[in-house]
Amino acid sequence: MTDRTNNGSQWHVREDDLRGYLRGELAAPALWSADSHLTACARCRGVLAELSDPVALDAGWERLDAELDAPRPGLLESLLLRLGVADHTVRLLAATPVLRRSWLAAVVAVLLLTVTVGHAAGGAGSPTLFLALAPLLPLAGVALSYGPALDPTCEMAVVAPMHGFRLLMIRTVAVLVAVLGLNGLATLALPGYGLRALAWLLPALALTATGLALTARLGPVLAPSLAGGGWVALLLAADAVRASADEPLAPFTAAGQGVAALVAVLAAGLILLLRDRFDLGEGSPA
Repeated sequence: MTDRTNNGSQWHVREDDLRGYLRGELAAPALWSADSHLTACARCRGVLAELSDPVALDAGWERLDAELDAPRPGLLESLLLRLGVADHTVRLLAATPVLRRSWLAAVVAVLLLTVTVGHAAGGAGSPTLFLALAPLLPLAGVALSYGPALDPTCEMAVVAPMHGFRLLMIRTVAVLVAVLGLNGLATLALPGYGLRALAWLLPALALTATGLALTARLGPVLAPSLAGGGWVALLLAADAVRASADEPLAPFTAAGQGVAALVAVLAAGLILLLRDRFDLGEGSPA
Protein backbone atom coordinates (compact mmCIF):
# COMPACT_ATOMS: atom_id res chain seq x y z
CA MET A 1 0.00 0.00 0.00
CA THR A 2 1.37 3.39 -1.00
CA ASP A 3 0.71 6.83 0.51
CA ARG A 4 0.56 8.74 -2.74
CA THR A 5 -1.63 9.35 -5.74
CA ASN A 6 -0.42 8.90 -9.31
CA ASN A 7 -1.16 11.63 -11.79
CA GLY A 8 0.69 10.63 -14.95
CA SER A 9 4.40 10.59 -14.22
CA GLN A 10 3.98 12.93 -11.22
CA TRP A 11 2.72 11.73 -7.85
CA HIS A 12 1.69 13.63 -4.72
CA VAL A 13 1.02 12.73 -1.11
CA ARG A 14 -2.66 12.09 -0.47
CA GLU A 15 -4.52 14.68 1.59
CA ASP A 16 -5.44 12.23 4.37
CA ASP A 17 -1.76 11.27 4.64
CA LEU A 18 -0.84 14.94 4.89
CA ARG A 19 -3.32 15.31 7.75
CA GLY A 20 -1.73 12.33 9.47
CA TYR A 21 1.68 13.87 8.84
CA LEU A 22 0.55 17.07 10.57
CA ARG A 23 -0.82 15.16 13.55
CA GLY A 24 2.34 13.08 13.82
CA GLU A 25 0.37 9.91 13.17
CA LEU A 26 1.92 8.87 9.85
CA ALA A 27 3.92 5.70 10.29
CA ALA A 28 7.06 4.57 8.50
CA PRO A 29 7.74 3.95 5.63
CA ALA A 30 4.96 6.33 4.53
CA LEU A 31 6.44 8.98 6.82
CA TRP A 32 9.84 8.70 5.16
CA SER A 33 8.27 8.88 1.72
CA ALA A 34 6.27 11.99 2.65
CA ASP A 35 9.33 13.66 4.18
CA SER A 36 11.39 13.05 1.07
CA HIS A 37 8.61 14.19 -1.27
CA LEU A 38 7.77 17.40 0.64
CA THR A 39 11.33 18.67 0.35
CA ALA A 40 11.01 18.71 -3.46
CA CYS A 41 7.30 19.33 -4.11
CA ALA A 42 6.02 22.87 -3.76
CA ARG A 43 2.44 21.79 -4.48
CA CYS A 44 2.33 19.34 -1.55
CA ARG A 45 3.94 21.89 0.72
CA GLY A 46 1.22 24.34 -0.28
CA VAL A 47 -1.50 21.81 0.53
CA LEU A 48 0.22 21.06 3.82
CA ALA A 49 0.25 24.78 4.68
CA GLU A 50 -3.49 25.05 3.90
CA LEU A 51 -4.25 22.11 6.17
CA SER A 52 -2.11 23.44 9.01
CA ASP A 53 -3.50 25.41 11.95
CA PRO A 54 -1.81 28.86 11.75
CA VAL A 55 -1.87 29.32 15.53
CA ALA A 56 -0.28 25.93 16.19
CA LEU A 57 2.22 26.54 13.40
CA ASP A 58 3.29 29.88 14.86
CA ALA A 59 3.58 28.33 18.31
CA GLY A 60 5.76 25.58 16.87
CA TRP A 61 8.09 28.08 15.22
CA GLU A 62 8.32 30.02 18.48
CA ARG A 63 9.25 26.87 20.37
CA LEU A 64 11.85 26.06 17.73
CA ASP A 65 13.32 29.57 17.92
CA ALA A 66 13.49 29.36 21.71
CA GLU A 67 15.19 25.97 21.53
CA LEU A 68 17.74 27.16 19.00
CA ASP A 69 18.46 30.37 20.93
CA ALA A 70 18.79 28.62 24.29
CA PRO A 71 22.42 28.39 25.44
CA ARG A 72 23.91 24.92 25.48
CA PRO A 73 24.41 23.69 29.07
CA GLY A 74 28.00 23.30 30.10
CA LEU A 75 29.52 20.36 31.92
CA LEU A 76 28.64 21.75 35.36
CA GLU A 77 25.05 22.51 34.33
CA SER A 78 24.56 19.10 32.76
CA LEU A 79 25.86 17.37 35.88
CA LEU A 80 23.59 19.39 38.19
CA LEU A 81 20.56 18.75 35.98
CA ARG A 82 21.28 15.01 36.06
CA LEU A 83 21.43 15.22 39.85
CA GLY A 84 17.90 16.65 39.89
CA VAL A 85 18.68 20.30 40.60
CA ALA A 86 15.98 22.67 39.28
CA ASP A 87 16.90 24.29 35.97
CA HIS A 88 16.53 27.88 37.29
CA THR A 89 18.83 27.05 40.21
CA VAL A 90 21.32 25.49 37.81
CA ARG A 91 21.28 28.64 35.69
CA LEU A 92 21.98 30.86 38.71
CA LEU A 93 24.81 28.56 39.80
CA ALA A 94 26.30 28.44 36.33
CA ALA A 95 26.25 32.25 36.22
CA THR A 96 28.27 32.49 39.43
CA PRO A 97 31.45 34.31 38.39
CA VAL A 98 33.82 32.34 40.61
CA LEU A 99 32.68 29.01 39.20
CA ARG A 100 34.13 30.00 35.83
CA ARG A 101 37.22 28.21 34.64
CA SER A 102 39.33 31.38 34.85
CA TRP A 103 38.73 31.81 38.59
CA LEU A 104 39.20 28.13 39.37
CA ALA A 105 42.38 28.08 37.31
CA ALA A 106 43.68 31.04 39.33
CA VAL A 107 42.89 29.22 42.59
CA VAL A 108 44.70 26.12 41.35
CA ALA A 109 47.73 28.22 40.39
CA VAL A 110 47.87 29.86 43.81
CA LEU A 111 47.56 26.53 45.59
CA LEU A 112 50.26 24.97 43.43
CA LEU A 113 52.57 27.84 44.32
CA THR A 114 51.98 27.46 48.05
CA VAL A 115 52.39 23.67 47.88
CA THR A 116 55.68 24.16 46.02
CA VAL A 117 56.87 26.53 48.73
CA GLY A 118 55.82 24.00 51.37
CA HIS A 119 57.84 21.26 49.71
CA ALA A 120 60.80 23.61 49.39
CA ALA A 121 60.78 23.95 53.18
CA GLY A 122 61.69 20.27 53.37
CA GLY A 123 58.75 19.27 55.56
CA ALA A 124 60.16 21.07 58.59
CA GLY A 125 58.02 23.16 60.90
CA SER A 126 54.52 24.10 59.78
CA PRO A 127 53.16 24.92 56.28
CA THR A 128 52.49 28.47 57.40
CA LEU A 129 52.03 30.06 53.98
CA PHE A 130 49.52 27.44 52.87
CA LEU A 131 47.59 27.58 56.15
CA ALA A 132 47.49 31.37 56.02
CA LEU A 133 46.35 31.59 52.41
CA ALA A 134 43.83 28.72 52.21
CA PRO A 135 41.14 30.40 54.40
CA LEU A 136 41.22 33.53 52.23
CA LEU A 137 40.26 31.70 49.02
CA PRO A 138 36.69 30.71 50.00
CA LEU A 139 36.16 34.14 51.54
CA ALA A 140 37.12 35.82 48.26
CA GLY A 141 35.06 33.35 46.24
CA VAL A 142 31.88 33.96 48.22
CA ALA A 143 32.44 37.72 48.10
CA LEU A 144 32.70 37.62 44.31
CA SER A 145 29.54 35.54 43.94
CA TYR A 146 27.01 38.02 45.33
CA GLY A 147 26.21 41.73 45.04
CA PRO A 148 25.99 44.30 42.21
CA ALA A 149 29.50 45.63 42.66
CA LEU A 150 31.18 42.29 41.98
CA ASP A 151 28.65 40.02 40.27
CA PRO A 152 27.95 40.88 36.60
CA THR A 153 24.87 38.63 36.69
CA CYS A 154 23.33 40.48 39.63
CA GLU A 155 20.39 41.82 37.61
CA MET A 156 19.39 38.29 36.60
CA ALA A 157 19.70 37.18 40.23
CA VAL A 158 17.55 40.08 41.43
CA VAL A 159 14.62 39.12 39.20
CA ALA A 160 14.98 35.41 40.02
CA PRO A 161 11.88 34.07 41.83
CA MET A 162 13.65 33.30 45.09
CA HIS A 163 14.58 34.90 48.39
CA GLY A 164 17.89 36.75 48.30
CA PHE A 165 19.14 34.77 51.30
CA ARG A 166 18.42 31.48 49.54
CA LEU A 167 20.35 32.64 46.48
CA LEU A 168 23.27 33.63 48.69
CA MET A 169 23.27 30.25 50.44
CA ILE A 170 23.06 28.34 47.15
CA ARG A 171 26.03 30.17 45.73
CA THR A 172 27.94 30.03 49.02
CA VAL A 173 27.60 26.26 49.21
CA ALA A 174 28.64 25.92 45.56
CA VAL A 175 31.72 28.10 46.08
CA LEU A 176 32.68 26.31 49.29
CA VAL A 177 32.39 22.90 47.66
CA ALA A 178 34.58 24.02 44.75
CA VAL A 179 37.24 25.94 46.68
CA LEU A 180 37.41 23.70 49.75
CA GLY A 181 37.66 20.73 47.42
CA LEU A 182 40.67 22.29 45.69
CA ASN A 183 42.17 23.17 49.08
CA GLY A 184 41.68 19.57 50.14
CA LEU A 185 43.48 18.28 47.07
CA ALA A 186 46.34 20.67 47.77
CA THR A 187 46.47 19.39 51.35
CA LEU A 188 47.01 15.85 50.06
CA ALA A 189 50.13 17.14 48.33
CA LEU A 190 51.62 18.00 51.75
CA PRO A 191 51.80 14.56 53.39
CA GLY A 192 54.90 15.45 55.34
CA TYR A 193 52.94 17.71 57.68
CA GLY A 194 50.27 15.15 58.61
CA LEU A 195 47.07 16.48 60.16
CA ARG A 196 48.67 19.90 60.66
CA ALA A 197 48.07 20.55 56.96
CA LEU A 198 44.29 20.49 57.66
CA ALA A 199 44.46 23.31 60.18
CA TRP A 200 43.16 25.72 57.54
CA LEU A 201 39.65 24.19 57.42
CA LEU A 202 38.05 25.61 60.57
CA PRO A 203 39.58 29.08 60.06
CA ALA A 204 38.28 29.01 56.47
CA LEU A 205 34.73 28.28 57.65
CA ALA A 206 34.99 30.88 60.40
CA LEU A 207 36.36 33.52 58.05
CA THR A 208 33.71 32.88 55.38
CA ALA A 209 30.86 32.88 57.90
CA THR A 210 32.16 36.08 59.49
CA GLY A 211 32.41 37.76 56.10
CA LEU A 212 28.83 36.79 55.27
CA ALA A 213 27.54 37.99 58.65
CA LEU A 214 29.25 41.36 58.16
CA THR A 215 27.94 41.55 54.59
CA ALA A 216 24.40 41.95 55.91
CA ARG A 217 25.50 45.23 57.52
CA LEU A 218 28.47 46.47 55.52
CA GLY A 219 27.90 45.19 51.99
CA PRO A 220 29.71 42.65 49.81
CA VAL A 221 32.90 44.71 49.34
CA LEU A 222 33.71 46.17 52.74
CA ALA A 223 32.68 43.12 54.77
CA PRO A 224 35.02 40.54 53.22
CA SER A 225 37.75 43.15 53.03
CA LEU A 226 37.53 43.70 56.78
CA ALA A 227 37.34 39.96 57.46
CA GLY A 228 40.37 39.27 55.27
CA GLY A 229 42.29 42.18 56.74
CA GLY A 230 41.49 40.99 60.25
CA TRP A 231 42.78 37.52 59.39
CA VAL A 232 46.05 38.92 58.08
CA ALA A 233 46.42 41.14 61.15
CA LEU A 234 45.77 38.16 63.42
CA LEU A 235 48.46 36.12 61.67
CA LEU A 236 50.97 38.96 61.92
CA ALA A 237 50.25 39.39 65.64
CA ALA A 238 50.52 35.64 66.23
CA ASP A 239 53.82 35.55 64.36
CA ALA A 240 55.16 38.42 66.48
CA VAL A 241 54.45 36.68 69.78
CA ARG A 242 55.43 33.07 68.99
CA ALA A 243 58.63 31.85 70.55
CA SER A 244 60.26 30.27 67.49
CA ALA A 245 59.73 29.87 63.76
CA ASP A 246 59.11 26.12 64.21
CA GLU A 247 56.18 26.75 66.56
CA PRO A 248 52.75 26.87 64.81
CA LEU A 249 50.91 30.16 64.79
CA ALA A 250 48.16 30.51 67.42
CA PRO A 251 45.21 30.06 64.98
CA PHE A 252 46.60 26.65 63.99
CA THR A 253 47.01 25.28 67.52
CA ALA A 254 44.34 23.21 69.29
CA ALA A 255 43.11 26.28 71.17
CA GLY A 256 43.05 28.33 68.00
CA GLN A 257 41.05 25.64 66.21
CA GLY A 258 38.50 25.65 69.03
CA VAL A 259 38.14 29.42 68.80
CA ALA A 260 37.70 29.18 65.01
CA ALA A 261 34.94 26.60 65.44
CA LEU A 262 33.18 28.82 67.99
CA VAL A 263 33.44 31.86 65.71
CA ALA A 264 32.03 29.86 62.80
CA VAL A 265 29.00 28.74 64.84
CA LEU A 266 28.33 32.23 66.20
CA ALA A 267 28.66 33.81 62.75
CA ALA A 268 26.32 31.22 61.25
CA GLY A 269 23.72 32.07 63.90
CA LEU A 270 24.12 35.76 63.15
CA ILE A 271 23.63 35.08 59.43
CA LEU A 272 20.32 33.36 60.17
CA LEU A 273 19.19 36.27 62.35
CA LEU A 274 20.02 38.78 59.61
CA ARG A 275 18.80 36.70 56.65
CA ASP A 276 16.07 39.19 55.70
CA ARG A 277 18.69 41.86 55.11
CA PHE A 278 20.05 39.96 52.12
CA ASP A 279 17.06 41.03 50.03
CA LEU A 280 16.98 44.34 48.16
CA GLY A 281 16.45 47.39 50.30
CA GLU A 282 17.03 48.07 53.98
CA GLY A 283 20.76 48.34 53.54
CA SER A 284 21.15 44.88 52.14
CA PRO A 285 24.32 43.90 50.26
CA ALA A 286 22.51 43.81 46.95
